[in-house]
Amino acid sequence: MRLTSKPVLCNYYVTYRCNAKCSFCDIWEKPSPYITLEDVARNLQDLKRLGVQVIDFTGGEPLLHRQIDEMLRMAHDMGFITTLTTNGMLYPKLAKRLKGKVDMLHFSLDSSEKEVHDKGRGVACYDFVMESIAIAKQIGERPDILFTVFRNNLNQLEEVYQKITLPNKLLLVINPAFEYNAVDTGEQLTAEELNYLTAFGKRKSVYLNDGFVQLRRDGGNHIANPVCKAASTTLVISPENELVLPCYHLGSKSYPIDGKLYELYKSREVEELKRQEGRLPECEGCTINCYMQPSFAVEVNKYFWKALPSTLKYNYMKGTWKRFFNC
Repeated sequence: MRLTSKPVLCNYYVTYRCNAKCSFCDIWEKPSPYITLEDVARNLQDLKRLGVQVIDFTGGEPLLHRQIDEMLRMAHDMGFITTLTTNGMLYPKLAKRLKGKVDMLHFSLDSSEKEVHDKGRGVACYDFVMESIAIAKQIGERPDILFTVFRNNLNQLEEVYQKITLPNKLLLVINPAFEYNAVDTGEQLTAEELNYLTAFGKRKSVYLNDGFVQLRRDGGNHIANPVCKAASTTLVISPENELVLPCYHLGSKSYPIDGKLYELYKSREVEELKRQEGRLPECEGCTINCYMQPSFAVEVNKYFWKALPSTLKYNYMKGTWKRFFNC
């Protein structure tokens, strides 16, 4: 049973450029422009008309965009729930400009050990994350620690929880790594390791979408009976101001927006792509979190029920649940 036919999320890529070189990501390798404030203003109006509730300003490293605070302000003032994830390198300089504009602010941290974290990120950014935590707390912000889980850093989860998130009274968001295209994320988590994550996710001040874990146990999305609803739940906008369908990660088509996002999304060609969501050959076995999370939220099935308790827990802890359900 489908709960809504409207899209709920926009992944807005402000640039593909990044000041890190993470081993598990290829976005930073792409040449890229920056989105313009004028295009954002027009697109936000259409995203509101379409029913979108959450705007994730992403990249690359979104804080590289010099007008990111203005974009966040516009979206926040229009009633969108705003999210942003950063490696922390630029946050200390921009913290005061961003204050109060990001509902879900994530600092990426994959180890409690500086050398381990910096090696995975391809740049020395651990100290910036620690500084960002201190500054955010000082100005009254409530960031989360986003921990991307691989087999080779699973043993660091307890240390990050005990030494960083709990003492700082932050939320730990567990993000199981996913594979896409030719990006190598190492060996996949075993059944025993998935069980460990499930138990860990039930701890105080920890968020893990249990739907992610269940999907991995089931071998990911299956094109014969797809759980993925990427194209109908999520709009992806590129730095070139193009609508990307059916998703960013798995070989997509791009359509120039030209100030007509609403009409484009409702067009016959885009509607046809929506009907193919989760059914393309490259969709088999997919576990990409950023599309599965909204997919779990709009259709009542076992993944909906798996994801619901953890999703409600997170939104309650962040204080966004009232805004979410009143949008």
